[in-house]
Amino acid sequence: MPASDATVNGQYGTAVRRREDPPLIQGTGTYTDDVDAPGALHAHFVRSEVAHGRIVGIETAAAAAAPGVAGVFTGADLGLEPFPPGPMAPDDMLRPTLARDVVRFQGEAIAVVVADSRAAAVDAAELVEVDFEPLDIVVDPERALDDGAPQLFADKGSNLAFEGGNADEGALEGADVVVRSRYVNQRLAAVPMEPSATVAVPDPESGGVRIWAPLQAPHTARDVFAGALGLEKDAVHVTVPDVGGGFGARIAAYPEQAAVAAAALRLGKPVRYVESRWETMIAMQHGRAQVQDVELGARSDGTLVGIRVHVIADCGAYPGDAVIMPFLTGQMASGVYVIPRVDFGFRCVVTNTTPIGAYRGAGRPEATALVERAMDQLAEKLDMDQAELRRRNFIAPDDFPHKTVAGATYDSGEYARALDLVLEAAGYDELREQQAKRRADGDVKQLGIGLCTYVELTGLGAEVGTCTVDEEGIVTVKTGTSPQGQGHETTWAQLVSWTLGVPMDDVRIEHSDTRKVPRGMGTMGSRTLQVGGSAMINATREVLSKGRELAAHLLEAAVDDVQVVPGQGLGVAGTPSATISWAELAKAAADPSRLPEGMEPGLDAINDFETPDSSYPFGAHVAVVEVDMETGLAKLIRHVTVDDSGNIANPLLAEGQIHGGIAQGVAQALYEEIAYDEDGNCVAGSLTSYALPTAAELPMFETSRTETPSPLNPLGAKGIGESGAIGATPAVWNAVVDAVSHLGVENVDMPATPMRVWQAIEAARSGAAA
Repeated sequence: MPASDATVNGQYGTAVRRREDPPLIQGTGTYTDDVDAPGALHAHFVRSEVAHGRIVGIETAAAAAAPGVAGVFTGADLGLEPFPPGPMAPDDMLRPTLARDVVRFQGEAIAVVVADSRAAAVDAAELVEVDFEPLDIVVDPERALDDGAPQLFADKGSNLAFEGGNADEGALEGADVVVRSRYVNQRLAAVPMEPSATVAVPDPESGGVRIWAPLQAPHTARDVFAGALGLEKDAVHVTVPDVGGGFGARIAAYPEQAAVAAAALRLGKPVRYVESRWETMIAMQHGRAQVQDVELGARSDGTLVGIRVHVIADCGAYPGDAVIMPFLTGQMASGVYVIPRVDFGFRCVVTNTTPIGAYRGAGRPEATALVERAMDQLAEKLDMDQAELRRRNFIAPDDFPHKTVAGATYDSGEYARALDLVLEAAGYDELREQQAKRRADGDVKQLGIGLCTYVELTGLGAEVGTCTVDEEGIVTVKTGTSPQGQGHETTWAQLVSWTLGVPMDDVRIEHSDTRKVPRGMGTMGSRTLQVGGSAMINATREVLSKGRELAAHLLEAAVDDVQVVPGQGLGVAGTPSATISWAELAKAAADPSRLPEGMEPGLDAINDFETPDSSYPFGAHVAVVEVDMETGLAKLIRHVTVDDSGNIANPLLAEGQIHGGIAQGVAQALYEEIAYDEDGNCVAGSLTSYALPTAAELPMFETSRTETPSPLNPLGAKGIGESGAIGATPAVWNAVVDAVSHLGVENVDMPATPMRVWQAIEAARSGAAA
């Protein structure tokens, strides 16, 4: 239904179309480059063409004299502070806002040229000459740990940024069978439709600056920008307009954004910057990038006894948030299974590559991938059906909350039920029969069936929500979360409509502005509904409580008899004529003489909700692929899922999140990979070389859901934004290997490209022949 028709029928759990979509579809939305900034100059960055080198000199005179140029600024000119380290990252591997002494990856920004047009800035940037002393390069994270490896930070004397984990030397004791493998969870690019962009407008009176940029965490970005610029936080005003995709890569603030703001302050004029696609591919943080050595042990009946994992995590040139990712991998290393012992260790290393950060799932997909791939290998070694092995090891439904030895406390789950439902929906037994027939017939196109049963960690931290009813009956709610296309405005309007009985069209949502919203952690980690939504629903319920007390006073009724009358306001049960609208209540709330004793004026509330722990959505995926045995081409022909994210606010939006996640998960399994040559050149830095799948490469997804509420928040919600990506990747990966496992193939690295699959087939056949 159109948003304008969604009145008070937009109840919790009802499919309501996204009301924020029409302007985006019609091209009238406001993205960063659409922000009106009269007289704005244009910025372009001079970037390093080498992956590692000492800056001997920078010659900017020719560029500064070029037509239309307003200024050329190096790191020394702007004097900006380095970006702060991420949690757990060392403070002796800081990232400069503009490289001053050493460049550490291809594409690192060295200088910024500001001119009266984008073309003039680009042309002038070509005139900047940077003299480098070449330094040795290391792009392989394993080699970066070798003795004598090239050092990115010479004073530190090591490329090791951080190491951690939980040791258990006896993790595999008592195992009758152990499978050992090395998995590569490859480097990925976020590839948002909108490249990075910034508009910065100085405020001459305060000496501050207003910054528009596509971000996931505007308040955090404000603090980072203030630190880099040497300003008080209140002097930096960050606004996030419409955002063309985030996927985790926009949680972090970027040095280029701070440099644009610094240039605007230096010149006293607005400055605008929009990246090229090439810049986005090599300068926006990448994701995943783990090498995982895995050992999984079990008794002969399939009962798991322990898992041992060692991860080398590539941080790229600067650690930052990358250090968090393997920590989360370790926390989820036991998956949905009862694994009595977990030995997990990780080392984070720097390399001459683009920095790594969050990417849809951020450390948790890497855990699911290693556990689920190892489970399939274990099933093969035990000659046991993959589904049966999983069933024997699931955490039981009556064992929640369940604390794992890896340190997670799962809130609720029914893992076996999800698996049973997805197997039934997929026709699992019939698929195995088809597979057996194709193998017996020697069919050129072999069938592969891949399973994944997953659990993930979502929802963290605290969030703010406010609710205010004005004298026109309009309800304004504010949230510290910041959307990038998820449909937040529709969901928030539903929550308020459901609670107060007002039409959705009478609900206004304010977000993504550090001056309008007092604080906020932002949108990441599938936390929005369960944390931000809980803060908002709590604030709205406080307004309802105050409204009921006021209505009882004005209507001379008992508070317990006052109830919501959808579309009308509040009324007295059993007395249809005794109602009062929200507009009338707001007017009365503004008049102290009409308030009951002890009630504060105003019909508003603010709530800070902090989740006591993370929630743990779960599910099961079945992927069916056909592998051409002559070419190695793997084609996904079916993908069936059952996902559980607790109570669902809007099934239509939930479906969209699952579909988008599955597409990204399939892409990792079959198509996408950022790679570097030995000189540190990114060889997949454009959409002609980075294999981004389209709808043509994907089948129709067959999705369904169960709802196991979380006890940790008032909505009973869990996260859903990352579930599809977490479940899909190992399901498809397992399916590809399953299609050729009868030849003796034990693993195929992701992405399972035709070349890799063909090579695995040929190697297995050669081995068999020998």
